[in-house]
Amino acid sequence: MPFTPDDHHYMARALHLAERGLYTTDPNPRVGCVIVRHAAVVGEGFHVRAGEPHAEIHALVAAGTNAEGATVYVTLEPCSHTGRTGPCALALAEAKVARVVVAMVDPNPQVSGRGIRLLEEAGIQVDVGLLADDARQLNPGFIARMAHKRPFVRLKMAMSLDGRTAMGSGESQWITGPEARRHVQRLRARSSAVLSGVESVIMDDSRLTLRAEQLQLPNADEVVLRQPLRVILDTRLRLPLAAACLSAPGRTLILTTAAHAPEKRTKLEQAGADVQVLPAAEGGRIDLRQMLSWLAENEQVNELLVETGATLAGAMLAADVVDEMQLFVAPTLLGGEARPLFALPGLSKMADQRRLTIHDIRAVGQDWRIVASPVRD
Repeated sequence: MPFTPDDHHYMARALHLAERGLYTTDPNPRVGCVIVRHAAVVGEGFHVRAGEPHAEIHALVAAGTNAEGATVYVTLEPCSHTGRTGPCALALAEAKVARVVVAMVDPNPQVSGRGIRLLEEAGIQVDVGLLADDARQLNPGFIARMAHKRPFVRLKMAMSLDGRTAMGSGESQWITGPEARRHVQRLRARSSAVLSGVESVIMDDSRLTLRAEQLQLPNADEVVLRQPLRVILDTRLRLPLAAACLSAPGRTLILTTAAHAPEKRTKLEQAGADVQVLPAAEGGRIDLRQMLSWLAENEQVNELLVETGATLAGAMLAADVVDEMQLFVAPTLLGGEARPLFALPGLSKMADQRRLTIHDIRAVGQDWRIVASPVRD
């Protein structure tokens, strides 16, 4: 059946609710739910964090007996399996709702469509696809991990107006202003993990953490309790034992190819790091595609934020594993001796250039933010 203006209104409300879990649900998807009976909202909810009730359960509890005969609007297909919580599709069926409107089908191929079938077998009308694009934009990482077995990769870079990221000495703090840094903190907060190369971490002694005072969110103190996983690519285990990230809240995972350095690995683990040896690609560096698959499978990484220097950023672009770029441009000039934004090998003529699609450009304080994605064939 065609969707009505009321359907759009209530699904938009469900999507708004889902956004409230943007920084807390990982590794689960962000989901919102609204229950309507006789043109009135009788229950609503959103998924807050993994292991706690899903959005549908919160909404059903709020609705109580008013759920019978009601229409349910949910941003993701209700689950049909028992994990840390029971199946939401079964709970909706037991509540005797009349209709369920689903924004998008579960992207997990092992469960996709099962929740819908369970509802239909219970005699419930199910309509799918309302505001599906908006629902997908809420969960790019969950979709990428379920459908493609890798995270959604977001590359964040800060540069001067002349395209430089640091002085020739490596000094880089700070190019952008406090508003841009607050936005980056929120990018970290929504990410499962933050990735950097060891050279960048050594140069800046980066902590790669969330800080409540910079987030400036109403629930900032709660958000920082889930620090994103810090992932450092360190092929030769050069990270200093006194590196600030090793004593910061949360986990530091070092990915390396240095199986031949057991003593340094032991010392890093004693200093607080997890160390994982991955296969080396040509040239001895970590295979970036295998690394992403490993993070998805072993660490349940949905969204991966890459904050690094020109070499690793260029390598990730060359490997065609970047899904989105957020480039912050400061109104300053660093000069020709400063370091470039990307070290992209193999570009010798105009035909080799890497084209981008720009999705958004807007002011962030005194800086500009460009959201773009690489053009893929």
